[in-house]
Amino acid sequence: MIDRLHTVFQTTTDRLSAVLSGAVRRLSAQLWRRPGISAGLLLSPPLGWFVLIYLAALAALFVSAFWATDSFTGEIDRTWSLDNFRTILDSETYRLIAFRTIFMAAAVTITDVVLAFPFAYYMVRLATPGQRIALFTLVLVPLWSSYLARVYAWRLIFAHDGVLNWLLHGLGFERVEIGYTNWAMWIVFSYIWLPFMIMPIYAALERIPYSLFEASLDLGAKAWRTFFKVILPLALPGVVAGSIFTFSLTLGDYITPVLVGGPGSDFIGNVVYANVGIANNVPFAAAYATIPLIVMAIYLIAARRSGAFDVM
Repeated sequence: MIDRLHTVFQTTTDRLSAVLSGAVRRLSAQLWRRPGISAGLLLSPPLGWFVLIYLAALAALFVSAFWATDSFTGEIDRTWSLDNFRTILDSETYRLIAFRTIFMAAAVTITDVVLAFPFAYYMVRLATPGQRIALFTLVLVPLWSSYLARVYAWRLIFAHDGVLNWLLHGLGFERVEIGYTNWAMWIVFSYIWLPFMIMPIYAALERIPYSLFEASLDLGAKAWRTFFKVILPLALPGVVAGSIFTFSLTLGDYITPVLVGGPGSDFIGNVVYANVGIANNVPFAAAYATIPLIVMAIYLIAARRSGAFDVM
């Protein structure tokens, strides 16, 4: 009796396994013939998360920018108006803060490109394997430390009796009061976001075949002509990718202006933070927070029209 039950169970299991195996094979064949469906199934979970979490949050932000806060009760008045945007455009202070933030983001991005390109080029073309590992370590180790620790370290460097003035005094130069200025913010931002520029440029330079360099030299091109005609166009996707990081991260930062910047060094993020946490004017904060989104959209459109994404 037991042997018969075991035989029946084994036969049923084998048949079920064969049916499931056949179904899996048929499904695999259908997905292989229709790659669009396969890609859709693969991308649907991350796309669903992206739409629900990221795009929905941006939509809520944009919608709330057209509301207002009742000055008496502090409640949000969901009457649609453009008052928040009119306040931004009419106020010289808010315009100045926006221009300061955009200008600083552009300055930091240009600085990081100038610093990162020769560094990445040396890592790709000139460094030995041991040197490349050491340089990678120097680039990545600061990212493992706290953001606040790095900012406070620069505060100590820029202090009146800090490392910078101690070094200048030892060399016979006068002391400089660079702390709590826009210059200090520029230096700190450029330092903090530099690894985010080095790594994309390194990845772009590493994909350039060395034969292109040899062909350019064989055709009589000088080093600068090779750089502008061969290296830079092919490395442009890396530059754009790194600039997206440095530009957007500087636009949205509000900690460094508080810790390093002096009076009158507020950024867009500081205004947003003050209106959310102190003034409790969330609609105005939402309206002001749309400025970085608009600026980044314009930047991405300009980068696409320049052809930076076509060679990726």
